[in-house]
Amino acid sequence: MVVDNEVNDETLRYSRQMILQGIGYDGQQKLKQAKALVVGAGGLGSPVLTYLAAAGVGTIGIADFDTVTISNLNRQTLHFTEDIGRKKVDSACEKMTKLNPDLSVVKHQTRINIDNVEEIISAYDIIIDATDNFPIRYLISDACYFMGKPVIEGAATGYDGILMTIIPGKTPCYRCLYPMPPADGVMPTCSDVGILGMVTGIIGSIQALEAVKIILGLGETVSGRILTFDALTTSFREVKWRRRQECPLCGKNPTIKELVQYEVKCKLKIL
Repeated sequence: MVVDNEVNDETLRYSRQMILQGIGYDGQQKLKQAKALVVGAGGLGSPVLTYLAAAGVGTIGIADFDTVTISNLNRQTLHFTEDIGRKKVDSACEKMTKLNPDLSVVKHQTRINIDNVEEIISAYDIIIDATDNFPIRYLISDACYFMGKPVIEGAATGYDGILMTIIPGKTPCYRCLYPMPPADGVMPTCSDVGILGMVTGIIGSIQALEAVKIILGLGETVSGRILTFDALTTSFREVKWRRRQECPLCGKNPTIKELVQYEVKCKLKIL
């Protein structure tokens, strides 16, 4: 009997997840056919990209315009010391395809903006927002709402992380929690307050888990809930989250009916 080596290799590669109830061969084929976009190949994006690649998500897009710096390396685990100076999309793609050569990785080496966000997002089934930039976060979230794309939001600073899964038309949107961006100089960044790499690893891993569950229609997502993580107490907290009738995007009388490009300046570190 002749055994199809490709099928046999896939069965062996994914055997530990295919034996799980709710996945099996059919579920693995759903993952193979799925198309996921990860915006940001940094602290959050590294675990997201690693676990989506390992799980066998067939097409993975990476959107990032940045290059690897030495200060990235405490948390951005897809990038190594020898990658300093390389484009993050190139560095990430190399590691992902070494992990799983059967992937189709699409590199978007560009800054997401109001002119390209819809074109980039349109090719994918699910979007994972792994950015650390408020204007881009609002742009992605709004575009996903208008286009009916599920988006998994994650953020981490200091010892804290937060995650929410948004499914347009079914769950609260990002603006139900944060109707408008913060004022200039209010929000700190990782360069101001620091970041522990394991926090981004935990939040990013859960983002990947949420994506796989949505693709497979498996279990319950964090939609309708806000999940926060405190590294100092190693504890999670869950907050119920409802759609706001007065939400400017998904409320009864929305005032935001098209994409908006914000400019928000983060808090500057005083030396």
